[in-house]
Amino acid sequence: MMFHDEAKITVSAGNGGSGSVSFRRERSKPWGGPDGGDGGDGGSVILQATTRINSLNDFHFKKQFQAERGGQGKSSDCHGRNGADIVIDVPVGTLVYDQDSGELLGDLAGDGTTLCVARGGRGGKGNHHFATSRHRTPRFAQKGMPGEARQLFLELKLIADVGLIGLPNAGKSTLISRISSAKPTIADYPFTTLTPHLGVVDSDQDRPFVVADIPGLIKNAHLGAGLGHRFLKHVERTNLLVHLVDVSLVDSDHPLASFDIINHELRLFKPALAEKFQVVVLNKIDLVTDPERLNLVKAAFKQAGYSPRLISAKTGTGIKELTAVIRRHLFERDV
Repeated sequence: MMFHDEAKITVSAGNGGSGSVSFRRERSKPWGGPDGGDGGDGGSVILQATTRINSLNDFHFKKQFQAERGGQGKSSDCHGRNGADIVIDVPVGTLVYDQDSGELLGDLAGDGTTLCVARGGRGGKGNHHFATSRHRTPRFAQKGMPGEARQLFLELKLIADVGLIGLPNAGKSTLISRISSAKPTIADYPFTTLTPHLGVVDSDQDRPFVVADIPGLIKNAHLGAGLGHRFLKHVERTNLLVHLVDVSLVDSDHPLASFDIINHELRLFKPALAEKFQVVVLNKIDLVTDPERLNLVKAAFKQAGYSPRLISAKTGTGIKELTAVIRRHLFERDV
């Protein structure tokens, strides 16, 4: 199934029930007067963020949502039943826009966060509200108000502490499967990862953190090349980036070439992304047979101001040390 991080839906709140026109009919009170009850309020439409889902896929099958209308008022001053609200689950990190105006209605960034996107109509007043000393038998009641209706644009931006970036086949999927319980598809061909994956890096002794495996970027990704810019937005909410470089494929004459391609794409998409702190990781050291070549690449990154970490996501070499470095940058900010 495709990963959908955008969706358009229509939401309609319930109309309020109309008030009742009624008069008492009691033997002891021949002039009992009006007793029409109020109509019930219509149900509202509420979005609720939850960690139980991680995409907007469901909204490509169901696009219309209607809350219950309020019940009509009844005699004997009986109030009509209020319409039930409808609560729609969306993934944590969903931005909600009014499709017509483009206004941002809310950012559901926390588990359990709610947002009322369409309010139910108020119920109409029964005829007993309109009785006066001069008009004791009002034969009219108030109609219920219509509920709000809106067309919404939903945009998901994954919420993670760490974003894994790099060219296709840099080893991001293997790394996230190594350090967390996430199980992405792993294979030796470009664009193995077609959807972002979230993994929780947990420990009995340290605070857990969430890692997002961002699908491989290529040159001109900001223009839609390869998997396009659709996944770049998922980098925005991360606190730091782990930039994987396949050291086995690095050109000795241009050791920073692939690294610069990714950062160039980040900068073109949104300059602030390229300014995020990056932990540079030289992956697949198990495939490098020439130590001098590896030292040359390390030296080039150090000259550029980075302290690259050497790992093999496949064999597990350097993974524990890398995880410790990420924790320090996330929680201590002193390295």
